[in-house]
Amino acid sequence: MSTPKARGQYAKGAERREQIIQTATDVFATEGFEGTALKRVAELVGVKEATLFHYFKGKQELLTAVLAERDRRSLAVGGKSEVGLSLMPSIAERNRNEPGLTTLYAVASATANDPGHASHTYFKERYETVVRDVAVDIERRQKAGEVRTDVGAEALARLVVAAFDGLQLQWLYDKSVDMAEGLTQLVEVLLAPTHPTE
Repeated sequence: MSTPKARGQYAKGAERREQIIQTATDVFATEGFEGTALKRVAELVGVKEATLFHYFKGKQELLTAVLAERDRRSLAVGGKSEVGLSLMPSIAERNRNEPGLTTLYAVASATANDPGHASHTYFKERYETVVRDVAVDIERRQKAGEVRTDVGAEALARLVVAAFDGLQLQWLYDKSVDMAEGLTQLVEVLLAPTHPTE
């Protein structure tokens, strides 16, 4: 049976872990995640850099926690509990303002396909959840006559998610790419209801 002291230490440890995640998310958003970023996080939290990893199994676990926090914040900004078509442009705009986290996402997602990678489960579950949420939104819009019905909701959702990631990757190379506008155009053109020829 745990003692009050042990429970207090656990709570303090969980609190410190959360502080590190929040601080790292803020630092990585603007300064990136390479180079001296971890040292900066440690300074802001008030610990040595090596101490960060008393709370995480390694750098990759911390980076994954930061990406999960990025997702949570994106939904919080839209006041939603799930991703839908109307929320995607605002998420894209947020990503534009957080280039370090956007780069972290792109790099991590490109390397986490190996099942042994520390972030593999995060990305696998994330894609499943996002595609499911967008498909639910599309299906609702199909029933309302707002979205084409000649293609299944899940197939359209996968195309939208693929376009989001593709636009984001292009933006990393060319900051003139407007991710939010691209997503809006995609929804207006690709998902537009089909009408019989008169």
